[in-house]
Amino acid sequence: MADFALAEGPVLEQILDATYEIWHEGLDQRAYARYYAAQLATPWGRGHLSRFALVDRGDVQASAKLYTFDATLDARPIRVAGIGAVFTQPAHRRRGAARELLERLLEHASTNRGHKADVALLFSEIGPDYYTRLGFSPILTSEQQIRVIESTRYGAPATWVRGGDDADYPVLAALGVTRAAPFRFHLNRDRDLIHYAIAKKRLLAGLGPVGARELHFFAAEEGSSAVAYVVISVNRTVGDVVWTLEECGDRDPTGARVGAILQVLIAREPSEKRPLIRGWLPAGFRPQQIEIVSEAPPHEILMVRPLTAAGKAAAALRGDQILYWRGDAF
Repeated sequence: MADFALAEGPVLEQILDATYEIWHEGLDQRAYARYYAAQLATPWGRGHLSRFALVDRGDVQASAKLYTFDATLDARPIRVAGIGAVFTQPAHRRRGAARELLERLLEHASTNRGHKADVALLFSEIGPDYYTRLGFSPILTSEQQIRVIESTRYGAPATWVRGGDDADYPVLAALGVTRAAPFRFHLNRDRDLIHYAIAKKRLLAGLGPVGARELHFFAAEEGSSAVAYVVISVNRTVGDVVWTLEECGDRDPTGARVGAILQVLIAREPSEKRPLIRGWLPAGFRPQQIEIVSEAPPHEILMVRPLTAAGKAAAALRGDQILYWRGDAF
């Protein structure tokens, strides 16, 4: 029987070499390894991100990442095990290695004294069927394509927009608490998790080809404090320029300041072709300055499996009952 082990040293090298071709996201092989190492080095990553593998005499059979989150379900605190990057080495496919790894990983997550998980989450890129057979249920969410409504005079609104920085993170966390309150399920996004989500996108842009990606973090300020913000990934590697709204927040429940920030960003370059903008907007969050052009299921299907009685209600969640930002996908 293969050992269930933390992926470090030569074991981790095997995994990174094997997974590079499908998950490199435009990075070269050295940068791909640095990208994972840098995520582990963040304050949140050091305590909440790890990788496990099935190993038989030094030979890796299957591997996956484990993310640990604090969350809220029906107004009660729960803990979440996020399962990502599930991969079976080519020589061990069709032998049940991935299934065994997942079951042992979930057993570990649900009995870990330091972070006993009530719910497991994953994002499936291969459709729901395989993970349904392992006890997961899909949560039907949607991705929106967004158009920013511009002034007929192509002017920017009178909103003071500045670059965001580390000092804003506690304010962003407070804005998130208010936004999340009406939803049955959400991650508890503290300063370190917000920092991790933004740092991860910055690392991807910084380690990739020059000019291919950018990360924009902007805030609207009133007095001396941020009152709204947006985090946008810009991708120039595919024909059109694509903006992904990774997350946002606004003291105004209508999201009017978020809409104004987007108008300001669009108005900076009036002669440029307008970008394709996409995001996972939570139910009820529709600033008046934007228009939903289209809406469709995302490529990554969010799936959930309760692990304890405290997490049982998660199996019946609907997409409009959760708040989950694109930047927190794993």
